[in-house]
Amino acid sequence: MPISASPGDPGSTLGVHYPERGEADVSTLRGTGNPSAQSLQPAFLLLGYDQGVMSGLVGADNRFGRDFGHPDANLQGDIVALYDIGCIIGSILVFFIGERYGRRWMLMAGGTVMIIGTIILASSSTVAQLIVGRIVTGVGNGMNSSTAPVYQSESAPSDIRGTLLTLQGTMTILGLCIAYWLDYGTSFTDSSLQWRLPLAFQAFFAVCLVLQVVGLPETPRWLMKNDRYEEARDVVAAINDASLDDPIVIQTLADIEKAVHEDIQGNEVGWRDFFTHGKLQNWRRLLLIIFIEIMQQFTGSNMINYYAPTVYTDALHMGRNMSMILSGCTSLAYLVGSALPLLMMDKFGRRILLMVSAAGLCLCFVMVAILLSIGKTQDAYGATAFIFLFQIFYGLGWLPVPWFYPTTSLRSKNAAIASAFNWLSVFAVVKITPIAIQNIGWRVFVIFAVLNFLWIPIVYFFYPETKGLELEDINLIFAKGGFTGGVFSSGGRPVVPHQHAQETELEGKQQTGMIEDVQHP
Repeated sequence: MPISASPGDPGSTLGVHYPERGEADVSTLRGTGNPSAQSLQPAFLLLGYDQGVMSGLVGADNRFGRDFGHPDANLQGDIVALYDIGCIIGSILVFFIGERYGRRWMLMAGGTVMIIGTIILASSSTVAQLIVGRIVTGVGNGMNSSTAPVYQSESAPSDIRGTLLTLQGTMTILGLCIAYWLDYGTSFTDSSLQWRLPLAFQAFFAVCLVLQVVGLPETPRWLMKNDRYEEARDVVAAINDASLDDPIVIQTLADIEKAVHEDIQGNEVGWRDFFTHGKLQNWRRLLLIIFIEIMQQFTGSNMINYYAPTVYTDALHMGRNMSMILSGCTSLAYLVGSALPLLMMDKFGRRILLMVSAAGLCLCFVMVAILLSIGKTQDAYGATAFIFLFQIFYGLGWLPVPWFYPTTSLRSKNAAIASAFNWLSVFAVVKITPIAIQNIGWRVFVIFAVLNFLWIPIVYFFYPETKGLELEDINLIFAKGGFTGGVFSSGGRPVVPHQHAQETELEGKQQTGMIEDVQHP
């Protein structure tokens, strides 16, 4: 039986109403946790932890180096970067089977694979076993990074969706901080515990993720797509803290059902659907999500995240202990930067933060390059200050926003594609970083400064504002056609409490210039 509002409900289109059910259903579901309040912290902690854990182990004459034959810059790049190949494989798996098995099962599978990979890593005795463990762990993390943002976006009301997706960035950087400081703490022991404990500790987050997801419901959009209407109604009611027959619940279900029919999803999606340029402009959206993931990684952020101690040691010529301390402090600056959008994302929107962030990143790397080119010790410390500032600017925009756009259409599949290109770009940056620093030194910062400057006009001309819009309304932006259609006519919608969204829906769409596309009774 299809879900919709009754004829008397606002926004009704299909005229079919649910039979009455008791409040116990919603109360029971709420006992498992309100999905809109969940930020899947362990998934994002894992994402950040794995990005930072190898940074304090490679590139030094420590126990890790001795146990694995003092790998040169090329082998260091392989050990660190092949993890990203595993992430690509995990993302591809989600593309093909994610829609079939749902968000919850993919998250639990990803966590389980990471636990297996961690066991292989922590028990490594050869470089080959270490690389296998990195790849297996990457497969699990690729599954998580493709699925967790989709789960959150599909389970959160529009008024807090931006905040929750921003919070995932903050949790990612918290994981990075934990990795850096754990690496530093274990650096004082000369036993194999120096590297085995940091590599093994990620299993803790993976176990927490599996246990958390077991207690959560599936997303309402996936349930609707798979004809599980009653469960979808329960979840929507729990998300909005409302009764089953609340108008907000009925309206939301009607919107989701309409989007399920309009926005091609699931097993019916073929390769050709991604290259169509009709009303939904899937090809344009695909290009946007691929390129924003590439841009995110070629800001130069992961040159710092994966190799901070190496950067400080080889490019800034500091001692190993000072490099480790500064790396940990850099991660704390990154954490501060990642928290700023929590207050700004739903106020200023996505586009402005991306452009301001890119301008700040460009300025920081220009100053780093200038100061390092002088070649004096005091100038190297000045460059360090700008690396700290770089992390704050990155957290402001380019850390959270690129993960917003893949969830606007063909959600699970686009998120999987975005994740695959994200990890492919990470692999490229992480593989070339130690080699580039070894060969061209400070000039590598010039390359990333130029790229950051280029991202500003690209965002301005091609990326629309989605602040405050329901996922089902974003189709209206792209319905205008063209490569820039809808970009300048949509400034998003003022973010209001979700309970009052119906009363402000008409006003919001008038402000975004989309009113001609929306029919209201």
